[in-house]
Amino acid sequence: MTTPGRTPKAAVLISQRIVQEAQDAGLGPGDLLPSEKAMVEQYQIGRGTLREALRLLEFQGVVTMKPGPRGGPVLQKPTAAFLSGAWVLLMQLNNAPLRSIFEARLTIEPVLTQVAAANISPERLAEIGNTVEQMKSSLKGDRQLFLEANKEFHDIIAWSTDNPLLGYLADSLLEVTNNTIVGIDFPLARRKATLAAHESIFKAMERGDSPASMTEMTDHIDDYLKYAEKKFPDIMGSVVRWDRSF
Repeated sequence: MTTPGRTPKAAVLISQRIVQEAQDAGLGPGDLLPSEKAMVEQYQIGRGTLREALRLLEFQGVVTMKPGPRGGPVLQKPTAAFLSGAWVLLMQLNNAPLRSIFEARLTIEPVLTQVAAANISPERLAEIGNTVEQMKSSLKGDRQLFLEANKEFHDIIAWSTDNPLLGYLADSLLEVTNNTIVGIDFPLARRKATLAAHESIFKAMERGDSPASMTEMTDHIDDYLKYAEKKFPDIMGSVVRWDRSF
């Protein structure tokens, strides 16, 4: 997207053409794009402009550069990381504290959970159940495994809305939370509370009870927000910095 009335840079136009033509050709993640030489000839541009266009796409997670004589730009499926980085940059420029992210999640995730509960497939529901079991098995042991299962639980719910924009939105907010909570402890009592909340959300979704799923998710995030505000007010009130998070 460009500002009205402003001519976009050549590199931006080329990056847009690369994406559109790759889609038109039916290419997807893992597919190799034409060589640098071929694209320079195809688009009638200089190597510098092409490389800038590819850097733009690489920064946004659309391509990765494969080294070697048979390498080149390879298409990727973008993750929420690019969007997360943008959120953090905007937060810093607006002096927004960490609690802003939790407040955004409290507004958005319960609604997504309600939508997901009404549309979720048996396969996705089983995946959510698996994350709950992983959290149980690692409750008193591997803390990192517990946290990974915790994130996966929220990720699956977000993508179970079958709306990619909602999935990326929720996933990116969760990514910011995970990358910026250094200093916030996650003791056994908090892990137990998290597990209990996930079990309640899962059971409500398993029953197909969308309103209850929404309520349980609201209570879950609100409870964690209150915990963090009480125990770590300085961290929650600190401005998130782009250079320290991504």
